[in-house]
Amino acid sequence: MSQPRNRWIVQVVLVIAVVAFVGVSLLPIIGALNDPQQSGQNTTSNPTSSPSSDQKSQLADAVRGYELVLQKEPENQTALKGLVEARLQLLSQKGRGEVKPADIQAVIDPLEKLAKLNPQQSEYGVLLAQAKQQIGDKEGAAQSYRSILATKPGDLKALQGMVNLQISEKRPEAAIGLLQETLSNATQANTIQPGSVDVVAVQVLLGSVYAFQKNEPQAISVYDQAIKKDPKDFRPVLAKAMLLKDQGKVDEAKPLFEDATALAPAQYKDEINKAAAIPTPTPAVSPTPSPETTPSP
Repeated sequence: MSQPRNRWIVQVVLVIAVVAFVGVSLLPIIGALNDPQQSGQNTTSNPTSSPSSDQKSQLADAVRGYELVLQKEPENQTALKGLVEARLQLLSQKGRGEVKPADIQAVIDPLEKLAKLNPQQSEYGVLLAQAKQQIGDKEGAAQSYRSILATKPGDLKALQGMVNLQISEKRPEAAIGLLQETLSNATQANTIQPGSVDVVAVQVLLGSVYAFQKNEPQAISVYDQAIKKDPKDFRPVLAKAMLLKDQGKVDEAKPLFEDATALAPAQYKDEINKAAAIPTPTPAVSPTPSPETTPSP
């Protein structure tokens, strides 16, 4: 799968769920693992321009403080949340290659307690799954997602995480099966608990998996179903536009991008316009022949 297509899939999937995690985030871990600039920044030896050493010291003190509280009160949720946040911030201070599995395991341990103490808050389970995936524990990550989906089959963050995990394991058919089952059960689930399954979002995610497989006709069909279900939802319109653009069908994609921009909340319009932009090709520069190679008249 080409890099541009991978980036496109990420864009489509990110458009589906916009609810931010409350309190904690694995972004510092991801940034520390993937940002090649981070390491150079952390090796700066200028003491006058390095407030990070004080910050690291404060974070380390905070970690020790929370650990002391948890020794006496193992289920103190304020301390557990504080410990997770402090350890994540410490990870964000590290450069590429400096983050070890043991560092992430130190985040996993309190996350497991938080997920167990708050089964109704899927954010902790999703964060736990992401952390396990970071250290290569794919089965542990899958189990965390399954635990959430067993009680909340329409939880979009867990569905996204599970689908991404299955695709990373080269199991797109398993991802398709999960999403199709979710859609099949959506009517019953929404009857029991209205709004528990965002059908359009699940359809967009399903279409994205088909697109990832290069099954564009099936992806377009799913997007069209989603558009028909809710013509005022910008997400399937945007997904279809991006697929058409990826296929080089710029003229067909343009009105869809315009529709998506018109339908989308204000905070997404700039991102949609960026996605719609057609890169200007750099003109090829013909090499100037050197005097030695210039043919004689």
